[in-house]
Amino acid sequence: MKETIFPRMHVSLYVSDLTATVNFYSTFFGQPASKVKKGYAKYELAEPGLIISFIENPERVSSSFGHLGIQVGSKEEMDRKFEVARAQGIVSSEEIGVSCCFAVQDKFWADDPDGFQWEVYYFHDDVEFNDPKYAEEDASACCMPLERKEKQKVQLSEIKTDAPSCEPGSGCC
Repeated sequence: MKETIFPRMHVSLYVSDLTATVNFYSTFFGQPASKVKKGYAKYELAEPGLIISFIENPERVSSSFGHLGIQVGSKEEMDRKFEVARAQGIVSSEEIGVSCCFAVQDKFWADDPDGFQWEVYYFHDDVEFNDPKYAEEDASACCMPLERKEKQKVQLSEIKTDAPSCEPGSGCC
C-alpha cells in the first residue's frame, strides 16, 4: 500500500473534452491519470501534493476564474519542467526574472484545452516593487501571462496598500 501524505489539495475542474484534457495533463504533469472513467479523470500527484479531477461538462466550463499555479523548489527544477513542456508544445509564454506580486520569479505558463492557465514558477525573493510593465497596467496585469491579459476596471490607484498581503513563502502568486 502506498503512503499518503496529508494535507493534500484537491481541485476539480469542468472540461469540454475529456480526451484532450487527459492528453494535455498527462504531458503537463508527466504522468498518466490515476483514474479515467466515462466523463471523468483524476490525477494524484505526490509533488506538489495535489489531487485534481476533471468532469466533462462543457456547459459549466469557465476559464475566467484566475489561474492555477505550481511553485517548484529550485530554478533547475523549473528549467527542467519548462524544457519538457516546451518540447511537448504546451508552453504559452515564459517570464524570467520578473518582479510580479512583489516577488522575483522565473515562470512559464501553459493553457489547457479549455483555457485554464497554469503558472509554473520558481520564487527567488520578496521585493518591494512590481516590474514597471505591471505598474503601467491595471491591477490584473500581474500574475497573468502577458499575451492573455484581460483588462479589468480596477486601477492601481484604487488598490488599498494598507491591506494585508501574502505571507512570504506562502506560495501566493
